[in-house]
Amino acid sequence: MATNSYWADDYVEKRMTVQKAIDMVRSGQRVFIGSYCGEPQHLVRGLAEASPRLSDIEIIRLMSQETTSLTLIANKTRDQSLNIRSIYLGSAKTGELAKNKRFYTPVSISDAPRLFKSRRIPINVALIQVSPPDDFGWMSLGVSVDVTLTAALSADVVIAQVNSEMPMVLGQSFIHVNDADAIVEHDEDLLTISPVPMSDKANLIGQHVARLIEDGSTLQIDLDVAYQTTLLALSDKKDLGIHSQFLTDAVMHLYSMGVINNRKKGFNEGKLVASCAVGTKSLYEFLDTNPAVDFHSSDYVNDIEIISRNNKMVSMNVARTIDLAGQVSCDAMPDTLYAGASDISDFIRGANRSEGGKSIIMLNATDDDGNVSRIVPLLNNTIVTVPREDVRYVVTEYGLVNLFGKSTQERAFALINIAHPDFRDELLGQAKKLGMIGPERSLGESVYGIYPVKLEEIIAVDGEKITFRPAKTIDERRIQEHFYHLDRKDIALRFFHEKKRFVRDDVEGMSQADYIRNLTIIAVVGESGFDRVVGIGEYYLELAKNMAEVAFSVSKDYQGKKIGKTLIRKLAEAARDNGISGLFAYTVSENRKMINLFNTLPYKVLSSFDGDMLLNCRFDEPK
Repeated sequence: MATNSYWADDYVEKRMTVQKAIDMVRSGQRVFIGSYCGEPQHLVRGLAEASPRLSDIEIIRLMSQETTSLTLIANKTRDQSLNIRSIYLGSAKTGELAKNKRFYTPVSISDAPRLFKSRRIPINVALIQVSPPDDFGWMSLGVSVDVTLTAALSADVVIAQVNSEMPMVLGQSFIHVNDADAIVEHDEDLLTISPVPMSDKANLIGQHVARLIEDGSTLQIDLDVAYQTTLLALSDKKDLGIHSQFLTDAVMHLYSMGVINNRKKGFNEGKLVASCAVGTKSLYEFLDTNPAVDFHSSDYVNDIEIISRNNKMVSMNVARTIDLAGQVSCDAMPDTLYAGASDISDFIRGANRSEGGKSIIMLNATDDDGNVSRIVPLLNNTIVTVPREDVRYVVTEYGLVNLFGKSTQERAFALINIAHPDFRDELLGQAKKLGMIGPERSLGESVYGIYPVKLEEIIAVDGEKITFRPAKTIDERRIQEHFYHLDRKDIALRFFHEKKRFVRDDVEGMSQADYIRNLTIIAVVGESGFDRVVGIGEYYLELAKNMAEVAFSVSKDYQGKKIGKTLIRKLAEAARDNGISGLFAYTVSENRKMINLFNTLPYKVLSSFDGDMLLNCRFDEPK
């Protein structure tokens, strides 16, 4: 409410006990409660204690840890004392979440403030938590600005818990003493979230994702352990920025290391931009009056156009399930509920529009027990959080794929390729029944393969990055295109005769490898998912001799760039690690390129003639 008096005098007049403040709440009113770790716990306890005298109170909130269970009160009174409207979008299928799904309102966080401002959902009373006022009467909402700022400014009555533990976070995070109707001073520890123990699956996912993050990228934060592991895997990156719903302890650590400096965001440069913080007390201390931190309301931070203005915007979010068409379902985490808050689609679409941006979905290939695949044929009886057309990169512990621009069959093959090996055959069969994959198609040896990420390598040649990596099922078409564009002479040297057609049966084995008995390594240039194959090296194990036969091809415009040398080196290293005794190749005597390739290896090379030249080297016979 407006006043012409001195704010400090008003502060004293408005100061009261929690009981007196909660007495301002009347039956039939709509009450907003500050969200995330900024929840005013003292005020919520007061509201719970006053609930017997109240009826038909509707609680508006973002997802809460429920340190005081208003849900329990609502259930006991059959919603007649308290009813709850939680801003949420997810597939609340587990435990207590499923029991209380009637309370959830699927609204994007970026749209929620509009509901309050327009009074489509009018707020009668806002319970918020703030820092003590500065010398000018401004109190910071601290760790939770999100929708809380708009709710407070739109409410008829504002009751503020002033807590000296609340950091003063800079940016658009302030409310003035003049805008509060009641002040309740009460110091208590803010809600915290301890770091979740890292898992092997999360570590593998983090390693895969880190390979997609370029220097100078701007990142969005999720709260799952897979994302926090990914952040830790970024310690060798440079000039990263943050534009996110959340700030976490992992962000604080990377900022302290200098990995995050926000210098190349292209928008809001120099600032960690977010709506709220979820973490430990150390994180909250880091935020206090930190000029590098800029908190804004969710209708700003989650605005798709604002998100897209950041350079190389990367959205990383954790899903529970994805189907073979690419539809994604995201569940709330049972312990915090935070993953249910619906900022995912905003950031995915904003990242997809950003110059050089990427959106990444991360998920475990199976449930915790390994009994259920998280990649399913089709989503049934669940909420689609992200539609298939918005999905780009998908990462599991078994690898990563880019679904953008892919057909239904290509999507299905790609996702089966990163599913747990125990479920790949079943998924293929279901995909065929659904008409997503042709009835004649198979997975070949790839049904057993676990993608060996350690074989990936990026080399700069003449200022261009060339990626060397094991081939995947989804590379089949690229391999065909490589052969179709080879020089006629190179085709004859590779296949020992002129060849004009490279049908699927000819190349299927190269992309459907088990990575042990057979392995194809390709050299690619360009954007992941749309890259061009410029070199291929492959080996096939001859079991009787425990020796692997190799073959190579390099595009004419990339010859002389030592691509073949890198391919044979990597094949030799992989074969040796897989227990293979050595390499051999059949060629013609005039194929000096193949002879020279073998001679680059640190092993004795033997040659013999039996119609064609046989090159041979054993790993136990060094030069």
